[in-house]
Amino acid sequence: MGKAARKKGPKAGRKPKVRDVFVARPFEGLAAEPEMIALREFVPSATAALTLRDDPERKVTLGTVLPMAAAALVRSDGEVFLGMQVQTRSSDISRDLGRSLRWALEAKPGAVLSVPDTTSEPVEGERLQDLLAADAALDVRLHEDFSWWLAEDTEPTGEIAMSLERANAAIMPTERLSPGAYWVLAGAKAHLRWVWSADENRLLQALARLSAAGALNLGEGTRYAGSFRAHGLLVPVWDLDPEAHAREWIEPAKQLGSRLESALASLDDEPLNAAERRARDGLIGRQLTLR
Repeated sequence: MGKAARKKGPKAGRKPKVRDVFVARPFEGLAAEPEMIALREFVPSATAALTLRDDPERKVTLGTVLPMAAAALVRSDGEVFLGMQVQTRSSDISRDLGRSLRWALEAKPGAVLSVPDTTSEPVEGERLQDLLAADAALDVRLHEDFSWWLAEDTEPTGEIAMSLERANAAIMPTERLSPGAYWVLAGAKAHLRWVWSADENRLLQALARLSAAGALNLGEGTRYAGSFRAHGLLVPVWDLDPEAHAREWIEPAKQLGSRLESALASLDDEPLNAAERRARDGLIGRQLTLR
C-alpha cells in the first residue's frame, strides 16, 4: 500500500501534458477561421476587435502586421494589439498567438513582444480557442496605410518610422467583398481570393460541378485561376478585370457564393458525373503559390 501510494502521489499533482504536434488547421473551431487565415496570409493592413471569452469588455485589437513584425504590443494609450503576420512560428500557430495575447494582457503600456514564444513546453488553456469567444465573428476594418500603429497625435520616430514607411510602400489595394473574400489589385492584375471553411475535398467537388456547368466565374472577362492551401483550408482564386472597381464585384461574388453553397449541398444527393470528375481532376492540378 505504501509503495503504491508513493507512486501515485507525484502523478496526482502534475498538470496533464499536452503533446507538441503539428496542427494543420490551427484556427478550427473559431467562427472567424476564414478571416483569420486571410489576415494571416494575404490581407496587407487591417484590424479587427477580438472578443475575449472571460473578459468580453476588454479592448483587444487583432492586426495584420505590427511595427517590426512584432508578435504583440501595448500602445502608449493602453490598447492591446496582437499581430498575425510574424517572422517565426511553432507547430501550432494558435498556441503562438494565444501566448502572445496572454503576454499582452499583462504587459504595461509601451511594452513590445518582438517574437512569439515558440519554444516553451505546451500546456492546456493557451490556444486562441481557449481565450476567445468561439462564436464571435471578426468585423474586419481595412486601412490604406499603417497609421493605426500609433496612438492619436503621436509622431513615429526611429525604427518605428522606418518600419512604417516600408510597410506603407508594400501595401496592395485590397477590399473585403464578404467574410473571407477579398479583392486585391496586384500590379496589373486583379484577383478575388476567397477562404472557404468547407472540407477541401467537398469544396473541390463543388468547384468542379460549377466548372463543368460553365458557372465557375464572376461574369464576362473573369476566370477561375486556381487555388492554394492555407492553414488547412482551400483558398480558390479568380482573375478579374483590373479596370473594374472592387465594388463592382460584390454582387457577382454573392451570386457565385450562392452557386457554390448549392453545389456543396447537392453533393449529398448526387455524386459527380464523368464530366464533373474530369473537371475536378483539372482543378486539382491548378495549385497556386502567392508571391
